[in-house]
Amino acid sequence: MGMLYLCATPIGNLQDMSPRIIETLKQVDVIAAEDTRNSIKLLNHFEIHTPMTSYHEYNKTEKAYTLIEKMKEGADVALITDAGTPAISDPGEVLVKMCQEAGITVTSLPGPVACITALTLSGLSTRRFCFEGFLPADKKERAQILADLANEKRTIILYEAPHHLKKTMEVLYGALGDRKITICRELTKKFETIMPTSLSEALTYYEENDPRGEYVLVIEGKSVEELEAEKQKSFEQIPIEEHVADYEKQGYDHKEAMKLAAKDRGITKREVYQYLLNIKK
Repeated sequence: MGMLYLCATPIGNLQDMSPRIIETLKQVDVIAAEDTRNSIKLLNHFEIHTPMTSYHEYNKTEKAYTLIEKMKEGADVALITDAGTPAISDPGEVLVKMCQEAGITVTSLPGPVACITALTLSGLSTRRFCFEGFLPADKKERAQILADLANEKRTIILYEAPHHLKKTMEVLYGALGDRKITICRELTKKFETIMPTSLSEALTYYEENDPRGEYVLVIEGKSVEELEAEKQKSFEQIPIEEHVADYEKQGYDHKEAMKLAAKDRGITKREVYQYLLNIKK
């Protein structure tokens, strides 16, 4: 039985192609490429003459069955995208899943990936982050994702094409408020640009400058302080006696319920006790 090799390709600079990947692409029986017209330029540059077949968003399931049959017969297959690591915001994830279900070994040959490259250049927190890829075109689905991201504490990474960038900045500003953002453009290429700014400043900038090139957007997560402030504000909208009663309904005794309500509201337990005492009087 053959294997599937996930081969990362450069996201801009051809010198980022690893010797191991070049050798693997020369040795496998077939290369499945997102766009064969684009990939042929890369293969010619490195004198790779392995046969290619197309594997993209519109044939990902049907072609996966064909490739799996080849691997069951002993063929080794390499998967490449137009740029970066296969299966990251990419139809390759379907092929990987189907290979695993068929008992075919999958291995990954690491290399460039735009989201991680941008994160390391952003100047924002890299300890915890979430990757959303491209926001969906469907308005309902996009609104749900933006609602989730509004309270996301981790650094957020998005991809965007130049012709959608202005609109995306507008919806991000509307959903998240004015956050810090680092706009990464044309990563590893000659005109690479890293622009730390804010969403409001970015909106002003792109009113006067047309977006060009491919973009990765790295956005700061919501601070714990902001979340706590919003939480306290929401608690302030319900009476203290209801707040305490809610905890009692959850099984807490009266003293513990007062303590928890006080913590939620940022006040002392004594203040809660005094308030409830005044109500009784």
